[in-house]
Amino acid sequence: MHVVLGASGNTGHIVAQNLLARQQKLRVVGRNAARLQAHAAQGAEVFIADVTDATALTKAFQNADSAYVMIPPNLSSNDPLAYSERVGDAIATALKNAGVKNVVALSSFGADKSNGTGPVAGLYKLEQKLNQIDGASVLFLRAGSFMENTLPLVGAISKMGAAVGSVRPDLKLPVIATRDIGAFASDALLSLSFRGKQTQELQGQRDLTYTELAAIIGKAIGKPDLKYMQLPDEQMRPALVQSGISEQLAKLYLEMTAALNSGHMRTLEPRSSRNTTPTTYENFVAEVFVPAYQQQAAA
Repeated sequence: MHVVLGASGNTGHIVAQNLLARQQKLRVVGRNAARLQAHAAQGAEVFIADVTDATALTKAFQNADSAYVMIPPNLSSNDPLAYSERVGDAIATALKNAGVKNVVALSSFGADKSNGTGPVAGLYKLEQKLNQIDGASVLFLRAGSFMENTLPLVGAISKMGAAVGSVRPDLKLPVIATRDIGAFASDALLSLSFRGKQTQELQGQRDLTYTELAAIIGKAIGKPDLKYMQLPDEQMRPALVQSGISEQLAKLYLEMTAALNSGHMRTLEPRSSRNTTPTTYENFVAEVFVPAYQQQAAA
């Protein structure tokens, strides 16, 4: 039996679908039953639980041989790191109490640093908590920057005619499609070839700057002259809050981009066939970004 947390989210959904396609016995965990129905229709057992509730999660993990765990985003939290801490405590306690022997955990590049990395500091703490579970093998997937995180550029391009952000225009970043993270995680759960506590970076198909990302977007949406502009923090913070995230999360996001800009937060592994994933940013833009942009334009 596999258990998947966040099974309606970007990565968890793919993990669950891949396991079901391989006729695996699966329990999917989430807060909203309606969002898990696609998995239930294919034979998954649905378990409703809050990720901060260790007692509920212990029941969710009961009789599981393996689990995919992650901290679901909470964009409105006024204390995102305290929220991460509560979720991490609940997951670690539940895995230990239920005796789960094999765990794949979603983390991030930069989770080797204890602080100064914004929300990623919460993943450092999650790794520390799971490292303390005796007898469990845990694979930490230190993923690159999600391609999906560039979707808010739809709004910026519509309003300002440019892609904007707080990252340096010349900074090469590992950008990855969340479906590739889900595919790697499901393969790891099927093979269970990891032992002890291991980290694995997932760096996407290639490193790209935001200048290059903007050029790829511009070509796809018929704006070949689209430029990327780095905005100062005092302009980015209100824009982030306006997009629907809390003031505190906006502050942490800017701490993270400062860590990226300075090199404090960076990948540690040399790029290899093992940590390179297949989906190109061009494919992501064609399949996901362009439809989102067209939908906004139509509205």
